[in-house]
Amino acid sequence: MRGHDRRSAAACPCLAAREMRYTPVRVVELELDRPEELRSPGGLGPVVPYGRVSALVRLHGHPLGLVQATGAPGDPAGLRRALVAAAHRELRPVSNPPVARREAAPLEAGEAPGISVVVATHNRPESLGRCLDSLLRTGYPRLEVLVVDNTPGDDEVRELVLTGYPARVRYLREPLPGLARAHNRGLAAAHGPLVAFTEDAAVVDPGWPWALAAAFAADPTLGCVTGLVLAAELETAVQAALEARRQVMGFTPRRWSLDEPSASPLFPFVGAHFGTGANMAFRAELLRRLGGFDPATGTGTHARGGDDLLAFFRVLVAGATLAYSPDALVWHHPRRTRDALPAQAYGSGAGFGAYLAAAVAHEPTMLPVLLRGAQRGVGQALRRSRRSPAPSAALSAPGLGLGLGVDGAQLTRLELRGMAYGPLGYLCGALRCRRG
Repeated sequence: MRGHDRRSAAACPCLAAREMRYTPVRVVELELDRPEELRSPGGLGPVVPYGRVSALVRLHGHPLGLVQATGAPGDPAGLRRALVAAAHRELRPVSNPPVARREAAPLEAGEAPGISVVVATHNRPESLGRCLDSLLRTGYPRLEVLVVDNTPGDDEVRELVLTGYPARVRYLREPLPGLARAHNRGLAAAHGPLVAFTEDAAVVDPGWPWALAAAFAADPTLGCVTGLVLAAELETAVQAALEARRQVMGFTPRRWSLDEPSASPLFPFVGAHFGTGANMAFRAELLRRLGGFDPATGTGTHARGGDDLLAFFRVLVAGATLAYSPDALVWHHPRRTRDALPAQAYGSGAGFGAYLAAAVAHEPTMLPVLLRGAQRGVGQALRRSRRSPAPSAALSAPGLGLGLGVDGAQLTRLELRGMAYGPLGYLCGALRCRRG
């Protein structure tokens, strides 16, 4: 992809100028109970932004949605008023209070079950430190944090954990490459009845472990809970374009099981419809019984992804329920480099193709279900993929999309190529695992 990026930049001498015309968007949080201040994502304290601003609106701590406004320098009160007005106009918090939409009641500290959080990392100590700090700020009383250093190139991560977080974070090393292997290493060492996973580039919301625990406590049939993932920064055109293409799960709790299927003809093969590996939690006993994550899938393997989607699928096929809780919020930092767009398109396609192959390999009795829904479901997916998602009005700018060296049609072709490659990637990975 890096070679493709260089060719695109050379063919488009105005590329840098177009990127410069993108106006950065500052991401903040707005709590309607305290409209006199705006805060940084992840509970990092008050901020006084200006220019284009995207705000996550909360009420009583519950996320309601995103609104945008533009503020003038030196007029923070005007920006706050504009965001509050947009929240009441677009989200109608009074007529649709979040308390009425939540299934899980808050937990007291004494009721909190143990949660083991696994953070896999590969040579990114700076972002890892930010993630670990956010986990420890949650104040969750029975939180076990495990860092799995996957094929490290040096000892920086080990030194960070052992010197910066002694007795608070456990350090593990996984010498074989692959996100699924790293997650399995953490799963094997976890002590909690619940095991959660996030990425090293993420910042978890202070209420994240509490929301996960409350969801599991409210329903003993739950085998897996996923949560909301939002961008913590939109400073570059690349980040805005990546976020515009990413599927955001929304702000309404949902649940799925074989008895409560979704409307998709491909259920339960719908993959990212259920969530993402950057924000997922399981009952540890169930995940271990399923064999953990398939090491032939995931980032760092020939498959390039699909490990999280396969785990969601197998939880459902095992007869458990999968739930989505927007209260379980994680902030992520999108990549800034121009090659991130084509890499994401090809990687997501490859991961999905590999996931479908792995799902049939693990659960061959589900093949007729896949075949019955494939013609209609794949046709719908292809039609959607041809329509390159446009960013919202607050995120649109010259240089977003065509100005980044690739257009929507190119990204679609890359995604389809990746999807066609995915089953072969999974087969290569599976053969490699069998050879040890």
